[in-house]
Amino acid sequence: MKSQAQLPTPRERYRDVLRRAILDAAREEFVRYGYEGVSMRKLAERVGCSHGNLYLHFKDRAALFDCLFEESYGQFAKALERVPESVKRGDPVKFLRKAGRAYVEFGLANASVYEFVFMLRRPEQKHELSPHFAYDRVRSLVQRCIDEKRFRQVDGDAASQVLWAAAHGITSLLILRPSFSWADRDKLIGQVIDAAVDSLLPA
Repeated sequence: MKSQAQLPTPRERYRDVLRRAILDAAREEFVRYGYEGVSMRKLAERVGCSHGNLYLHFKDRAALFDCLFEESYGQFAKALERVPESVKRGDPVKFLRKAGRAYVEFGLANASVYEFVFMLRRPEQKHELSPHFAYDRVRSLVQRCIDEKRFRQVDGDAASQVLWAAAHGITSLLILRPSFSWADRDKLIGQVIDAAVDSLLPA
């Protein structure tokens, strides 16, 4: 428990609240307008702080974007870890189906997070996502399916990339084209994931 001396001061609380407000507003702006469409001056006006105060928190637009990228990356990684151990120890094919659906559902429920991780980039962005933690998890599951003869003797990397491409494809389409007359969403997601998994099963 923190002592009275350790409690944040009103200035520190204001700084933290303002920083969060800047990040939340910037996330919306980047997703809506892309990197080049975001102005630090207009962002300061939207948040209600001075232009100079904004630069006290983030030295430039790139630093602000990178902070949101890292935050989103962490949120996505944490979400992928929320899998009960009982499920991990069970049927790996069944787990792959569940994991695929969970991946898509997280992306749809947290569209701005997903867009920052996979779909938004800024010029000269140095972040490298290969090997990516999501791919690593798929790859280990696919190899387990191959080792346990639940899948055909296929190339593990190619099979993993097929599954990831299927999950990412339906996620990005549903995010970017929400007004399209999609079929029942749950059935659509299930069919995409199942078709990718089923293509790897023994004949």
